[in-house]
Amino acid sequence: MSARRLYTTAAERLAGWAAEDLACVDHLVIGGGVVGLAVGRQLAARPGRTTLVVEKNRHCGMETSSRNSEVIHAGIYYPRDSLRTRLCIEGKRLLYEYCERRRIPHRRTGKWVVAQDDAQTEYLHRLERHCAALGVPAHIIGRREIAAAEPLVRARAALASPTSGIVDSHALMAALRQDLADRGADCAPCAEVVALCRDHAAAGYRALVATGDAAAPLMAVRAATVVNAAGLWADRVASMLAPPGHAWHTQYKLHFAKGRYYTYASGTGPAVRRLVYPVPDRNVTTLGTHLTIDMAGAVRFGPDIEWVASNTDYTTAGGPPLDQAAAAIAEYLPGIRAADLVPDYAGIRPKLQPPGGAFRDFVVREESDAGFPGFVNLIGIESPGLTSSLAIAQLVDRLCQ
Repeated sequence: MSARRLYTTAAERLAGWAAEDLACVDHLVIGGGVVGLAVGRQLAARPGRTTLVVEKNRHCGMETSSRNSEVIHAGIYYPRDSLRTRLCIEGKRLLYEYCERRRIPHRRTGKWVVAQDDAQTEYLHRLERHCAALGVPAHIIGRREIAAAEPLVRARAALASPTSGIVDSHALMAALRQDLADRGADCAPCAEVVALCRDHAAAGYRALVATGDAAAPLMAVRAATVVNAAGLWADRVASMLAPPGHAWHTQYKLHFAKGRYYTYASGTGPAVRRLVYPVPDRNVTTLGTHLTIDMAGAVRFGPDIEWVASNTDYTTAGGPPLDQAAAAIAEYLPGIRAADLVPDYAGIRPKLQPPGGAFRDFVVREESDAGFPGFVNLIGIESPGLTSSLAIAQLVDRLCQ
């Protein structure tokens, strides 16, 4: 049976579900990644309201939220008036405060964006001016200071970003989920939304949820507010609600950029104390194969980029060869060879911009203007989504007033 027919059948069943058999909540959040958990936690703080987060996987955060660099970004790359910039800068502040308060492992490592030639050095000067306009601390350093601070790193110049850092993403999500539960909300794993429709009689929405439970394989939920935080699946969730020919089917179409990560073959890797990033590409499609450090001090590299058709293709085989990754890293870390690298894991970024396309901003939108009041779409939430998660949650809270 085709996916379209499955959803049609599910939608028909959902529409005919008896009202008295619906589970009713005030807020339904679709997706239990870091953004969905943050949104659920925020909405659960409302007194007298009920919140349910549903996650199709066995555990929360198994996709984009746990397959990334675990970097706390400073908010320096994107246009000044973009949501990505605003939410990243505010999210960074909120995330550091939250990590301190909840004792989540994190560290302000600082970060360098490194230039190797005149054109890249000029980019760093433009980036420095951009940071000044944003009020984000950043300054350029030269060869001598680079060599003194990081002898293994080669660069003509670097933009130092002292507010960048790293966080244990799994500990972060565990804390968010605990907060959510402490506030009386529910988080249901193995719960995949397979149909969605307006419930005009109740001024809300109905969702049909597949549970994976043989005794009760389907559950119908009525919610006054629905937040689509489905990450790699967000365009498909939106399409369940939108009728054929609706603008969402093209406006919110996602493209999938797979990135592989590599560890150092002989152990923790070279003794580098901060994050090191190359200059990004023109449309900031990728930040390049960068050097990051985990909470144990081990160095890893990535991600590279490969556009893929499937949002479930996490294989590390068949991508760019190791010598290609090693060559990219050797631009700023000379001496790295393909033999030094071991493929580790892969992640997939849900991008609104197609290959070669111009920058596309986050979509965080309450959809009354599209005919769906009380429905909030979060589409294209890729990097810096983890950093922005708490700020996104606060924005969604305001949109749901």
